[in-house]
Parts: sequence; C-alpha cells; structure tokens
Amino acid sequence: MSQVASAPPPPVFEWKRWPETEAWIDSLIDEALAGNTFATMLAERMRVETSTRFKDWVDHLVITGQEGLGPRLRELGFKRQATDYAVGVPVFAHEGGIFPRLAIAPGSGLEVSALAIKVESVADFSRAFDLGLDVRGYVLGPYRVGRIASERTELDVIERRAYTGFDPFPGDLAREGRMRPQAARDALAARELWKGRKRQFADDAQGFDATEETLNQVIELAGSADLACHLVFEVERENWQMRNRAAQVQKSRQDRLGLGWANHDHHTFRCSRRHFHRVIRMFEKLGFLLRERFHAGENAGWGAQVLEHPTTGVVIFADLDLAPDEATRDFAHSTLPDLPRPNTVGLWVGLHGESILEAGMHHLEAQFDFDALRQDLKAESGIEVMAPFSDFPFLRQAFTAGERWPVPKHRADRCLANGWITAEQHAKFLRDGALGSHLEDLQRREGYKGFNQQAVSAIIAATDPRLH
Repeated sequence: MSQVASAPPPPVFEWKRWPETEAWIDSLIDEALAGNTFATMLAERMRVETSTRFKDWVDHLVITGQEGLGPRLRELGFKRQATDYAVGVPVFAHEGGIFPRLAIAPGSGLEVSALAIKVESVADFSRAFDLGLDVRGYVLGPYRVGRIASERTELDVIERRAYTGFDPFPGDLAREGRMRPQAARDALAARELWKGRKRQFADDAQGFDATEETLNQVIELAGSADLACHLVFEVERENWQMRNRAAQVQKSRQDRLGLGWANHDHHTFRCSRRHFHRVIRMFEKLGFLLRERFHAGENAGWGAQVLEHPTTGVVIFADLDLAPDEATRDFAHSTLPDLPRPNTVGLWVGLHGESILEAGMHHLEAQFDFDALRQDLKAESGIEVMAPFSDFPFLRQAFTAGERWPVPKHRADRCLANGWITAEQHAKFLRDGALGSHLEDLQRREGYKGFNQQAVSAIIAATDPRLH
C-alpha cells in the first residue's frame, strides 16, 4: 500500500447551475448587440468562421443602475468586488459560476452602455478588421483597450495580462514596479526564457530541478508570479499547438478574426506519480489555488487535481494514476511510488514524457458552439471529433480525434522492460506512434463551472494507448 499523507478534508466544490442568471446576462448581451452594429456583425462572424459563441468572449459589461438592482444582483449570485470600474462605479462578480463581471454606473434605468470582449492581442484584432484602433495601455502591459463606438453601446476590445482591474495605467501596479519603463522588455525576456528552456532530460528528476530553477528566474524577471503565470501559459499553449493539427486549424480560424486563444477553458497536464507533487509545487509558485480533487471512484485508476489562478483565470487539470486507497487523500502534496503497472495516464507519460517537460500538454479545452465546431472542423479540414463524453444541456464535451506522436525508442524499450506493454505493443508503438494530444470541444450553459467526473473517467480509459 502506498504511503500518502493524511490531510484535512478539502473544501467542498459543489458547482451549481444558474439558469436564471444566464437568461438575465444573455438579455443584457442581446441588448448590447442591438446597440452596436459592429458587434452584431462580429457575433455572426464568430459563429460562422470560428464556431464560437459571442457571449463566451465577453469579459465585462457596463450597465446603468436602477432602484433595487443591488438585491437583484445578490439574488442572481453576484457579489461586490474590491476593485471599482471607475470612481463611483462598483464592480460585481459571480463567484459560483462562469459569467462576465458587471460594472454598475449611475443611472435611472437598466441599460447597457458598454460591453467588453477579451482577445489575446488588441493590435491583432484591429489589424483583422482594418480598424486602426487607438489602443490605450502600454505594449505588454496589464490592461490594453481599444474602443469601437456605435449608436448606443460601446464595444471595448481588451487584452489582460495578470490584472483584474480596468485601468490601462494602474497605480497599484506602478507602485509594485509592473509599470516601470523596462517592464515590457523584462516580460518579453521572461517569456523567451520559458519558451527556450530545455525540455528533454535523460533523468526526470534532473529535469524537474532545472525546470523549477528556470521558473524561479521567470518569476523574478517578470516581476510577479501573476505575470509569470500569464507568460508561462501563453508558451505552453503554443508548444501544445505545434504538436496538434486540430489546434493549428482552429487557432488559424480564430486568428483570422484577431481573437487568439482567449476562449480557453482549462489546460490539461499529464504527470507521473513520482513527480506529481513537484508539478503542483511549481503551479503553486505561480499563484495557483487548489480547487476540487477529481476522482471517479476508487477503481477508476486515475485522478486529477484542479487548480485555478485567481488573477489570470487560468484553470489546470493535473492528471495522474491513482491507487484505490489514494482517492480521498491529499495526493497533490505527497510523494507517490510507481504502480506495478501504470494506468492510462502513467503509460502516456511513460511513452511521451511529463507534460511539464518534453511532452507538453495533453489537451486544451476551449469554449465553442459545440455542434458547430464538430461540423466545421470536419467540413473545412477533415478533422473528426469523437463522440461526446459529456452531453448534458449544461455541459457538453468531446475530444478531437487523437494526434499520434512518434514514440522514442528508449521510452518504448523502458516500458517493455518494466512489463508495462507487450512485445507486440512495443513494435506497434515504434512503428505507428501512440495517441498524444487532442483539442477539446466544450460548451457550458447556466454558468456551470464544474466537470462530470464519471464521463471524464470514461474518455480517459478510452484513450489508453494500449487500446489503439
């Protein structure tokens, strides 16, 4: 029996559905679209050309207040935030669901005066539509915004870098050094350091030592763990995309409208048991908080720790093999011995390497119009999407067909010597490769923030390399 440290029970994360809140927010977005011709055109082009829904790109709305709006917001699940949009304009956020934030400006009636969508680069968006936007905020700064005026509702196109406020020149970050003249240069240097790091090592322990030291340097260069997190995950998405054709096709579709991957939902890293606690330690250095532990039953053979970053909004699924007696323990902070025979996640790591090292992410899940993406990837590029593994009105999920990666001979040899695969599987992996990565098609409704544990367990089992 493996030795796993006991720990107090983790916080309970019982994500609710908020249909009434969704209906109210959708009505506000519809009103905003009706008040801005460009936004209406953009929403249609998003649907047709990127298979995404406009509302999944919305960062915040500015609405005028009215008598009784405060109690109504609380009833819908919104809470007042410490950050204001402007003087006398408070901000409300929904902590129990995925909804845009609301800035409440003085006014006599309920109207939407501005709506903001998130993109990876305002300059790319401006170029895509030949807008010549006057962008406020420093290059590589925490908050940049370009404004598109219209009849009634302004459309703000924004990019964020580890900042949850609304000021392109925030005084609090200036006091912390984030706005100093060389900040952009240092941020670029930190990004380049993570991008150019060595990822392949003969010994994984040595690889983790080197990677953690590089991470420390990235945080120091960036000037904050929050900004370092933003930069690290830009690079990790880029690295994953290089090895996944579906990702390349879809990113190209979104880039045609200057959107980038700002619709990302979560990032999945596959990890060995032996080094799992070191992966978690690095994520915690970046400021991640541990959310729910994920396990679909003691005999599922795998588990995950979900992490969320409070400033960047990045969410991680960190997967590993688990033994039955480990399901309810704090496996995120314990040293776990290898299992006699790995399950799906462990074999993937054995064949391809650690996600944080040479393999890169297993998949990125982003928010789409679920049915449209399935149809459009197939029609435009011949890319198949597998059968859904969650198909509820409030949560729909499916992988694109797995990308096969070559398997290095030394890894296949080690798996064979350890008795993890048969001689026939060894020959097949060397000849044909093994399943490596996916793009995940996701559609959420009713603000649902959680995941379906039983369904995810089924798709994990179905993607075991030994079955293909």
